[in-house]
Amino acid sequence: MSTSGETTAESADQYARITKWAETNLGGRVTQIERQRRWRPVWRVTMDDAGTTKDYVFKADRAWAAHPYPHIHEMHLLNVLAANDIPVPPQRGFCDDPETIVMDWVKGGRDPGLVMEAVENASTMTPDRWSASLQYMEVLAAMHRIPADQIEAIGCYRPQNPTEIALQHYERFYDMQKAHRIVDPLMDFVTLWLRRNVPQHRDRISLVTGDCGQFLSDGPDLTCVLDVEIGHLGDHLHDLACFRGRHPVENMGDLPALFAHYERALGEPLDLRVISYHTIAFLGVGYFGPLFALARTDPGGDWVEAAVQCAFIGRRCIEALAELTGVALEDFDLPAPRPSPMEEMALEKLGADLQRLPLTDTFAPWQRGVLASVPDYLLAQARHRRWAEDADLDDQEALLGARPRDMADADRQLAAFVATAGPEHDEALTRLLYRRFLRQCLIISNGDVDHLAMAKVEPILDGRMDEARKSMTVAAQ
Repeated sequence: MSTSGETTAESADQYARITKWAETNLGGRVTQIERQRRWRPVWRVTMDDAGTTKDYVFKADRAWAAHPYPHIHEMHLLNVLAANDIPVPPQRGFCDDPETIVMDWVKGGRDPGLVMEAVENASTMTPDRWSASLQYMEVLAAMHRIPADQIEAIGCYRPQNPTEIALQHYERFYDMQKAHRIVDPLMDFVTLWLRRNVPQHRDRISLVTGDCGQFLSDGPDLTCVLDVEIGHLGDHLHDLACFRGRHPVENMGDLPALFAHYERALGEPLDLRVISYHTIAFLGVGYFGPLFALARTDPGGDWVEAAVQCAFIGRRCIEALAELTGVALEDFDLPAPRPSPMEEMALEKLGADLQRLPLTDTFAPWQRGVLASVPDYLLAQARHRRWAEDADLDDQEALLGARPRDMADADRQLAAFVATAGPEHDEALTRLLYRRFLRQCLIISNGDVDHLAMAKVEPILDGRMDEARKSMTVAAQ
């Protein structure tokens, strides 16, 4: 399918080029091409080969740089995993036009990976999915035992000290923020905090998938591991942190029980405070991707998904930091809206017209919904933007002693303050940034505390891991 910003002609041209490569290199005849709802362009290509139906995946890169790894890196890493008996989709090559990794379509389902998709279709943990999740923890332990030399051989940098083990992956994203000249006080603060608090006792170097927990399952069985485009060498506990960061957008189930199962499969005790540290780093990396997308006008993409993820992930990143540092955070409610009649009428008209756009073979319902979500998002902002901005400026005036002119000025001033602030300001900055992102999440959720955008990071330092270990020991007896 075309992206939401592509013309029918552009989409048809892509189809033609995919068809040409598939029929030349895979054999058979293309009978259907279907665009999937993902961050980057992904197509399911169905072919008829002498009466046998075969399905393949063509995975393109994003239109903009969202991470610091080359597109073909994922194919190389999947081949390493396959050589170590990790279940992954068989790779069929690299299509040059359009540039896509080509692999078999593997049977199985997965939970939503996008916040807005998860809002529309709530993620659930069924008994079958739980069985597959436990299998995944065993597979993950096997991935973490793959010799680092094999990962280094495909071009991955080998960290040289505890700081690099913890942060070389994260720092590459932060370098991209600076290269884009994006002013973002949250990431400036988080980056300085992570640098000051590196777990210096960590020296093991392992494959890290980077965005852990992504796998397909069919019934109770795991069928394959997928989406390792940011795999790298680092601390394997970063992958455990991913589960906290992804849950509950993707319902991972009982996290302490999963961690205890992984701990037994790997045969090494987990350091929960290090997992807490890496939760902050993982959510920071997760924040960078949508942050880079916000100012882009390339065809396609999901602008509202990016905006929602920035608010949601940013707030949760601060929550994870507050848990580790013992900072108590305050919650508050969304006030009554302040009507903006002209904006509301205009945006409601625009949304209604977008929903009336005709659907075609290259313009699916979800793509029309992506377009229509923009005026819906702006409607909520129109009703509460002045409250959020006034409160943000009040907070910053209280911290810095002077009121910024507007939010752009506030970001510049706060970033400058963060650059020179010492650890004695960590608590005040943690509280201020949390309130800022909580306001945005309240607007997105319309004040509904049960809305997915309000979901908090699940605690890990509350003793439940010890109970999970005891339960596993009893079950094994």
